[in-house]
Amino acid sequence: MKVLVIGGTGTVGSAVAAELRARGHEPRVMTRSAEKARQLPAGVAHVVGDLENPATLPAAMSGVDGVFLLAPVARNETAQALAGVEAAKQARVGRLVYLSVAMPPGSEVIPHFASKIPVEQAVQASGAGWTVLRPNNFYQNDRWLRDAIVKFGVYPQPLGPRGLNRVDVRDIADAAVNAFALGRGAGIVPLHGPRGMTGDDTARVYSELLGRTVRYGGDDLDVWAQQVSSVYPAWMAADFRIMYDYFIRFGLHASGRDFAAQEALLGHAPRAFEAYAAELVKEWGR
Repeated sequence: MKVLVIGGTGTVGSAVAAELRARGHEPRVMTRSAEKARQLPAGVAHVVGDLENPATLPAAMSGVDGVFLLAPVARNETAQALAGVEAAKQARVGRLVYLSVAMPPGSEVIPHFASKIPVEQAVQASGAGWTVLRPNNFYQNDRWLRDAIVKFGVYPQPLGPRGLNRVDVRDIADAAVNAFALGRGAGIVPLHGPRGMTGDDTARVYSELLGRTVRYGGDDLDVWAQQVSSVYPAWMAADFRIMYDYFIRFGLHASGRDFAAQEALLGHAPRAFEAYAAELVKEWGR
């Protein structure tokens, strides 16, 4: 099967492309620049295209059987993703998998969560065999926290005291590839890790793996905003602050129904955070 992977050089898209290739499919990675394409593994097909430039999309989608659609967190995220859905419709793509987000009632106050709602609706009306994946916060987000964890002994992501069923990106990739095998699509599928973990729980795992104390940075979002002011643009920091406030107040948990739905597509139990963290710490040690 030939599948266009939009966002194929990022954390999720690269995992999807790798899993497609591992199972004998033909991923075509769409990147915004030829320079990014040169970073791809040898033998991976690529095409230069941009959701912000819809005129580039017909050529990118020509001849593919399916599209994995991922739009970046951006001020115009909805418009970008809708352009991808429309291009897939025009190309008569048979299978469409869209990466959304876990969205319990009330979480629509988070701007980049709300931005995905019109896209989900468009995907469902696209005429393709469709799947909407709704993952929790990624384990792999911790990859960018190495210095804080290893050098300063602090786990800085403000996950809060109620816990999140965070998920391994490799489970997202497995679910996406399995969804492409279903001509009718799999519908809306939640994706979560096996247990809810608080900020303190997460810090404790890293403490055990590193053999020294890693403390949780806490739930003060004023402090967090100051720490990330040089990393995120102001609009993005404001968006993420609303998200973390939601996590702190409510958590982001999976239900028994969620687990049943995701295992029906995944075909295996979700990967545990402890196993991922052990891999990550070993990688950091190298």
